[in-house]
Amino acid sequence: MYKHLQERYAPRPPVNVATLVRMKAEQEKIACITAYDASFATLVDDAGVDLVLVGDSLGMVIQGHDTTVPVTLNDVIYHCRAVAKGLYRPFLMADMPFMTYASKEQALENAVRLMQEGGAKMVKLEGGAGQIEIVEFLANHDIAVCAHLGLKPQSVHKVGGFRVQGRDEAAAEQMMRDAKVLEAAGADIVLLECIPSKLGGEITQSLHVPVIGIGAGPHTDGQILVLYDVLDITAGRKPKFSKNFMTGQSSALDAVKAFTHSVKSLEYPAPEHCF
Repeated sequence: MYKHLQERYAPRPPVNVATLVRMKAEQEKIACITAYDASFATLVDDAGVDLVLVGDSLGMVIQGHDTTVPVTLNDVIYHCRAVAKGLYRPFLMADMPFMTYASKEQALENAVRLMQEGGAKMVKLEGGAGQIEIVEFLANHDIAVCAHLGLKPQSVHKVGGFRVQGRDEAAAEQMMRDAKVLEAAGADIVLLECIPSKLGGEITQSLHVPVIGIGAGPHTDGQILVLYDVLDITAGRKPKFSKNFMTGQSSALDAVKAFTHSVKSLEYPAPEHCF
């Protein structure tokens, strides 16, 4: 009857926000990956991944768009619901798509839908200090939030492409300030994308909440990659921070296990994956 009590004492209890905070404190790296369906969700669960993101990256890797902008809330809910069916241990986070959190009230309504209809346990939104009120509003309604800084794919048309962020001193200082105010506003996790390794480490050290990196260097508390990059399914040019973990492996499960091990053992990211 009380499933949450049974899960708490299971051999592999589900990961929650407190688990991630403890992992940061104990300097255990957090292995994170994207997934978009139940079959792959089961696979990454079996591989020991700690956190799964249903990202709006599905617009590019699943739907074939050039950016994440066309992805709708219903798209993410659909895929999140499928992923939730295949997960037991990993913590499930879902992206809030482009223009689904333009106001506090809209953000709350859509975050609730992602949780109630999609099964998400945390929502992720892009933006810096401009999102403080929204993060605070969601946190005050007991919704777990991940703030996304650095390269923000939903803003690709505004910034002029997929470019490394925070290279100059002023931009780096602003990102540091944004990270601190978002944490103070109630963000439970901060995700950093495509920034210099040095800055990734400095932000990680300055925050109490876990910091997850993708192209943010080896000194963040965890690493996340798109599953399709890990399995070498993505066609064409791949980001510098990606790595094909299928090399030398006989199955997709072994490849994701290799990714998890590489994150935990500090083998990934290597210098060639960093900015």
